Amino acid sequence: MATTLLRRPAVAGRFYPGHRDDLQEEAQAYLSQPNIAKQSPIRALGCIAPHAGYMYSGHVAGAVFARIEIPQQCIVLCPNHTGLGHPLAMMSDGAWQTPLGEVPIDAALAGALKARFPALHEDSAAHRAEHAIEVELPLLQLRQPHLRFVPIALRTGRLEILEELGKAIAEVVSEQDEPVLIVASSDMNHYESDVVTRAKDHQAIERILMLDSRGLYDVVIEQHIGMCGIEPAVTMLTAARELGAKSAELVKYATSGDVSGDRDMVVGYAGVVVV
Repeated sequence: MATTLLRRPAVAGRFYPGHRDDLQEEAQAYLSQPNIAKQSPIRALGCIAPHAGYMYSGHVAGAVFARIEIPQQCIVLCPNHTGLGHPLAMMSDGAWQTPLGEVPIDAALAGALKARFPALHEDSAAHRAEHAIEVELPLLQLRQPHLRFVPIALRTGRLEILEELGKAIAEVVSEQDEPVLIVASSDMNHYESDVVTRAKDHQAIERILMLDSRGLYDVVIEQHIGMCGIEPAVTMLTAARELGAKSAELVKYATSGDVSGDRDMVVGYAGVVVV
């Protein structure tokens, strides 16, 4: 594939297996969990999937993507962990490489988003070392071999901007001839005990299941919930509600303590589907 820009993997071999066969085997296992695989995939407007190392959160992300139909077009939103680049950073050209192959950026969809929301800034620097979209791609690739996507990294706490972006995404998605899935890449509460994390995450998840993006934003701020992907989640929920979302389903929840056995300091992971 000839591309003008190829974004190479930043965390292959660390967050997930760096070799094709190993990655395919591990990721496919997460997508084939018996309690999820026996259900028929549903068409979704959006979802929330975690982005930690596969050993900790791959089973939650896999459950999400196995639960839904993955269309050929996706918009994948993530937080900006590195602090690099523009606060509203997207890429609209080229492809991202994973050990499973290249995933092209949907230039037409990206162009429509930039035209509708000019505050989006063309900025590959924000994505170069950021893991939160990269870890979702192998799972999406296995579910949709013809995937093309638009990556957007967010680093702003301004609710009105996130809501405006969500509405712009909804307008663009509604104009597409094909379905578009909006993926919010997010982990939940960070680095508190398992008991505290589950209690805090329950408050946030309650708002998500109500499709209450503003309520989610407020409870995360007021209750000091360390949800790193609040910006993607608020944006996705706003867009999904504008597109007529009726309900949300908690597909799976876990904490890192379920794997590590360390319950003193954990990270929470929620997998949610919005329809």
